[in-house]
Amino acid sequence: MGTPLGDFVRTRRDSTQPQTLGLPDHGRRRSPGLRRSDVAARAGISVEYLTRIEQGRDRNPSVAVVNALADALALDPAARGHLRYLAKITGGECTAHARPEPPSREVRPSVLQTLRLLEPGLAMVTNRLGDILAWTGTFETVTEGSGLLEAAEPNLTRYVFTDARARALFVDWDVVADEQAFDLWLGPSIENAEWFTAELAPVAGPDFTRRMNRHVVPPRGVLRIGHDSGCELRLRRETLDLTSDAQQLVVWLPADEETTTAVQRLAGRSGHRRLRAIS
Repeated sequence: MGTPLGDFVRTRRDSTQPQTLGLPDHGRRRSPGLRRSDVAARAGISVEYLTRIEQGRDRNPSVAVVNALADALALDPAARGHLRYLAKITGGECTAHARPEPPSREVRPSVLQTLRLLEPGLAMVTNRLGDILAWTGTFETVTEGSGLLEAAEPNLTRYVFTDARARALFVDWDVVADEQAFDLWLGPSIENAEWFTAELAPVAGPDFTRRMNRHVVPPRGVLRIGHDSGCELRLRRETLDLTSDAQQLVVWLPADEETTTAVQRLAGRSGHRRLRAIS
């Protein structure tokens, strides 16, 4: 049985072409990407040890080995961070723990006060499971009609994978789906993620499971929103981690003048709406 760490190392090895690292092309082979011998030599470890890591038979590589693998695979900073995170949770997989429970949905009053200061901007409080816990009136106006906030306890991840309207709201749906699947690896805790994944997988289908196991580190570029008025909003996202709460304050900022004008117009329509929090 594999591990998240082993799966990620194997996936990155298979998706890296030798020529990108200045290595000779050994010609046609059964699987794409780098040979185990190439990665092992670059990392300064044995092929046998790399095989054990990839197959999940070694769950506790040292920090030095993890860093050497990151160097050998020429990982960028985001992918390096994910590799270190997977090494941490893989090493603790055999630790017994109580049955996981859903994370808290309570948002601190000071966080809600901060969110109010962002009106009439586009902002929400969420966690990495995708629970949307509070949002501004303008956020509600911009997503109105999409179904995103219709549930009593709205969840972005569940919405993306189970509601057909998500493909109209998110112009680059594939990118957003990769982001939401990837974020499940990051918490609020690995126990919560396992609980949520088990709940979501039966209704989300194999596409969700495939994205979870790909370990694609998303670029998180400009978010394109298809508004029901016919205009397309281009938004940059700024995220403030609320570490002690395992939550995030996410602000969507216009990425161009056309979007700025459209958001200002929509903000005028949201004047009657108040900040909403789910708890």
